[in-house]
Amino acid sequence: MTSQKPAEALSPDLAMLPPRVAERLQSMTAFYDDPALRQGWAAQTYHEMLARYYNLQIPPDASVLEVGCGDGRLLSLLHGRRRVGIDVSERQIQKARARMPGGEFHVQAGETLSLAQQFDFIIISETINHAADVQMIFERLHHVSHERTRLIINFFNNLWRPLSAMAALTRMRTLQPETNWLSHEDVRNLLALSGWEEVGCTTRILWPFRALGLEVLLNRWLAPLLRPFCLAIFSTARPQPPATLKPQTVSVIIPARNEAGNIEAAVARIPTMGAGTEIIFVEGHSTDSTWEEIQRVAKAFPSRRITCLQQSGKGKGDAVRAGFAVATGDIVMILDADLTVQPEELPKFYAAIASGRAEFANGVRLVYPMQQEAMRFLNLCANKAFGLIFSWLLGQPVKDTLCGSKAMLRQNYERLAAGRAYFGEFDPFGDFDLLFGAEKLGLRIMDVPIHYADRTYGSTNIHRWSHGWLLLRMVWFAARKLKFV
Repeated sequence: MTSQKPAEALSPDLAMLPPRVAERLQSMTAFYDDPALRQGWAAQTYHEMLARYYNLQIPPDASVLEVGCGDGRLLSLLHGRRRVGIDVSERQIQKARARMPGGEFHVQAGETLSLAQQFDFIIISETINHAADVQMIFERLHHVSHERTRLIINFFNNLWRPLSAMAALTRMRTLQPETNWLSHEDVRNLLALSGWEEVGCTTRILWPFRALGLEVLLNRWLAPLLRPFCLAIFSTARPQPPATLKPQTVSVIIPARNEAGNIEAAVARIPTMGAGTEIIFVEGHSTDSTWEEIQRVAKAFPSRRITCLQQSGKGKGDAVRAGFAVATGDIVMILDADLTVQPEELPKFYAAIASGRAEFANGVRLVYPMQQEAMRFLNLCANKAFGLIFSWLLGQPVKDTLCGSKAMLRQNYERLAAGRAYFGEFDPFGDFDLLFGAEKLGLRIMDVPIHYADRTYGSTNIHRWSHGWLLLRMVWFAARKLKFV
């Protein structure tokens, strides 16, 4: 149990703030310290709804800070091994301590936040609607963040402004002081000004209280289809990465089934990247001499670090997971053995991850002109359609979901693998397991355009109609796990 600290006074910090900011904080403190203030009758249900969506991202072992925690109602419902809350109101903090004896609470404003700790997740639930200076809060959060921290904010949709006022008058929701009504563009701009990068945005909740099960129909099944009308906007952000990072080692995983004619070319053409590059071949029940060729090439290139595996399961997804399990590089990436994604372009993926600009680099074949036989017309149409669908599912633009080349930090992959039970090992391709997991972790996904080439050996392992049907089933599966929740 975390020890409690005495309530800190706000007044010494106020002298350091611009006068209007200090006045606003004083009025907010007085408002929430008022003994006559009562929670609206729908508050508990609404906080349970919010907690459901926050907990989709927060794992049980995370450390969590809530800025503007009030009486601790939401924080008490969140996952986390360590949960800390701050609020301007000492009266609300006293209630939070009574509600959560195992929590840690401080009387502080977000604008003057001062804690000697760092957190995996920082939660700001509607506090920016009442903040004295939102940009000042976002800037202070860097002091309690590390490079993998995720800041998750929810705030009201301006469309609900009249209904919110009516709900306060009928005591459905708690009475509120004068409110900032910020648009999503306002919030994204303030994040950017404060050194944060938004990595995803979604909307939730069409019906904020219980109504004999009607709320489940509206919030789970209709809200994802009626995004402009939802009450709560959720924005996830990460600290902007530093300009330069140290060189990192790389593991290139190559699933190979019936690709004997491409093995030597893959080794010869893969550049040495960063602080060193290892190549991991995972052979998958080939009917040609692929396994023998992998072993021969490994001996023929003693200067390259090459690992040779045979998968026990089936499918590319299983091969990818087997390769990642033995990878030792700081960065892990996939190269299809058909070499339609040229090995010479792998440094683009390395640069995206090593620079910190992306946390998940996704290859895109649909930007540059392709060689004539690289992709059939119907496949091209399907790829474009799936790109639109998955951009909606993931809340980030993803132009091409089926390009075989992807890259990420190995430590992020390990976090993804640890949470794989949420989705299960359902993906025979390996691409969607990674994309879905990256979204759930709140990773910044970035498309990396590549030049797509014709296959020069063998034939594709993709079956247009059967795999197309499987992809549609996976879309529905992902929608139920990511959107219709």
